[in-house]
Amino acid sequence: MSGLKEQIKSAKNLPQHVAIIMDGNGRWAKKKGFLRAIGHENGVDALRNVATAAAEVNIKYLTVYAFSSENWNRPPKEVKALMGLLVTHLRKELKTLKKNDIRLRAIGDASSLPKSAQKELAEVIDLTKDHKHMTLTLALSYGSREELARAARNLAREVAEGKRSVESIDEKVFEDALYTNFMPDPDLLIRTSNEFRISNYLLWQIAYSELYFTPKLWPDFGADDLYEAIADYLGRERRFGKTSEQLNTEVS
Repeated sequence: MSGLKEQIKSAKNLPQHVAIIMDGNGRWAKKKGFLRAIGHENGVDALRNVATAAAEVNIKYLTVYAFSSENWNRPPKEVKALMGLLVTHLRKELKTLKKNDIRLRAIGDASSLPKSAQKELAEVIDLTKDHKHMTLTLALSYGSREELARAARNLAREVAEGKRSVESIDEKVFEDALYTNFMPDPDLLIRTSNEFRISNYLLWQIAYSELYFTPKLWPDFGADDLYEAIADYLGRERRFGKTSEQLNTEVS
């Protein structure tokens, strides 16, 4: 795959932002006769490999669905194991983040995370705040509908307090009220495990994203799979509501 990697690295229309729904850890474990926690452990390894691969081909933003707001409804034992993984691996991955000049960010309701997870997350985010090559964002206790409702509440509060008028609220103002206001919308959204759903993930932000679905379970998804998804993206024509003829005229 080294040839494909170099081809992608030199592409002019490289996606600036790739978002991933990392799905299939539990099924991967079940297929192999392991506990679900082992699947999540291997999912962390996959994320490390994919994040490194993304940085190597100069992707600027990588956002991954690590724990949804709905995941709190899973069995308490599994939730506890996931939170434990978050705490133990954040510090362990600091070396990888530093080596690849990756900045860590997070979106979602961080206040709902255990205090130990909040502390570890805040510390690693602070330790990587000056890294500039790529931003890796973890969507933690994140749900897009909650994000949209939160933004609407905050803007409504500003109107009620006389800080802005109703007429001042346009798409840009609304985007600035979202968790993701520090990064561009995803160009490419990847979902693993042969599921064809968005699952309440970045609903506003993926309005014009290219979607890529793969049967690979997340622990089996590696650098080569990421490059294949990007190569597929590079072969598509992004029209944003325009016609092919209009785009060709603009280029010429």
